[in-house]
Amino acid sequence: MTNVGEWGGVSVGALYRELRTMEAEGLVETVRTEKVGRRPARTVYAITSEGRLELAMLRERAVCSIHWGPDPLGVALTFGSAGADREELASWLRGRRELYAIAGSQLGAERQRLVAKGYLGPVEAATMYRAQLHAETEVRWHDEFAKILAELGPGELAPKSAGSQHAASTVQPARQLAIVLEYGRLAIVRHS
Repeated sequence: MTNVGEWGGVSVGALYRELRTMEAEGLVETVRTEKVGRRPARTVYAITSEGRLELAMLRERAVCSIHWGPDPLGVALTFGSAGADREELASWLRGRRELYAIAGSQLGAERQRLVAKGYLGPVEAATMYRAQLHAETEVRWHDEFAKILAELGPGELAPKSAGSQHAASTVQPARQLAIVLEYGRLAIVRHS
C-alpha cells in the first residue's frame, strides 16, 4: 500500500475516506483492523455482494464507453496559441515528444521483462501494451504536428475565426477531417 499514490493516483488518506464511504453504502465491509509496530492502524476491507454488482456495472461502463475529457494540450493549442512564439512552442513539443518516446520504450521493455518472469498474464500484458501504444501514438502525432507547425507562415499560429473564408479555403484536403463528439457519439466528418 505504500505506493498507492504512485500507481493509483490517490493518497492513502483519500483512499481510506473513499473506503469508509463505500462501507456506508454497503459496497465493502470491515474485516479487521490491525496495527504493526509504530505504524498507524490499518483497516482491511472485503467487497460485499452489492459491491461486486456495482463493480460489474462500473467495469461494463468502462469497457463499453469511450471517454473524451478535456485535453489540456488541445485546449492550449486551440485557444492559447495566439501570440505564441512558434520556435518556443516547437521546442516544448519536442521535449514532450521525447518524454512520450521514452515512456513508450520503457513500458515495452518493462512489459517484456514482466512477461518473461511470469509476473504478467495475457490480460495484464495486453493492458500494458495498450499504454505503450498510447505513448507511441502521441509520438506519431507530435511528429505530424511538428511538420504542420513548420509549414505555417508568420501569424498563422493564431486560430482563424469561424467565419473566415480564408480558413476554409487554405485547409488542405487531408486536414479537412474533423472529429465530432455529439451526445456521446463519435463521428468523423469530411469537410468539402
